[in-house]
Amino acid sequence: MSLSPELESQLEPVRGFLHCETPQAWIDEAIKPENETILLRDHANCELKASQTALWLIRKYAIDASSGELLLEWAKPYEDFVYRGMRDGIFHAKKNGLSAPLKPKAGFEHGPDLIDKMVRLIKEEFHHFEQVIEIMEKRDMPYSPLNAGRYARGLMSIVRTHEPATLIDKLIIGAYIEARSCERFAKVAPYLDEELRKFYISLLRSEARHYQDYLKLAAAIAGDDISDRVKAIGEKEAELIQTPDDMFRFHSGVPSLAA
Repeated sequence: MSLSPELESQLEPVRGFLHCETPQAWIDEAIKPENETILLRDHANCELKASQTALWLIRKYAIDASSGELLLEWAKPYEDFVYRGMRDGIFHAKKNGLSAPLKPKAGFEHGPDLIDKMVRLIKEEFHHFEQVIEIMEKRDMPYSPLNAGRYARGLMSIVRTHEPATLIDKLIIGAYIEARSCERFAKVAPYLDEELRKFYISLLRSEARHYQDYLKLAAAIAGDDISDRVKAIGEKEAELIQTPDDMFRFHSGVPSLAA
């Protein structure tokens, strides 16, 4: 099954942004029936981590402590589900969202834009997390967290340690993670059963927008050309994707046995 011309058109900027395609060896590993549970468990983890990253960015840079408590309250049912084994809360939480508007912190001119883009991203990532869990439950797949792979840690290893460079680099990293997620959904979708294929294709539009939101924020906050940092981080991301990896995860590199 091939993607529609409309989806292929949406993916062109994503593929142009990334410095490499996902290797076929990773796709071959991802579509093995015995890896379906790992793929879905790690997909759920990735959705939660994406929301947590956006929450952290808002809390650190854009809002005061009282608004930060609102974000923590919003995230609590999802974190209870993952870290504390409380399995019912997320399906009630999705009806609630934020209990009050967030107030931007004075002195950071890009705060309102960061809040708007990241809150929308968080809503969508929480929803995607719920969708993955629902699919797993229908398939009688028990959820449990997985140890993180090397991907995010490897990207964070080149983040600069002074502001605003730290924030800019983390936003660029966010763009690459979202772009790679989008590219991988498109890569594996044709090989999956109908339910998963439709689900992964349904995610492409939002993931493509997420990477653009991160990149636009990074450029706005930098106020000048960020192409050198985009290139450096993109090269690191491609290295992690193309080199041997002894742990299979949604963002892992070439399976070590296939390398």
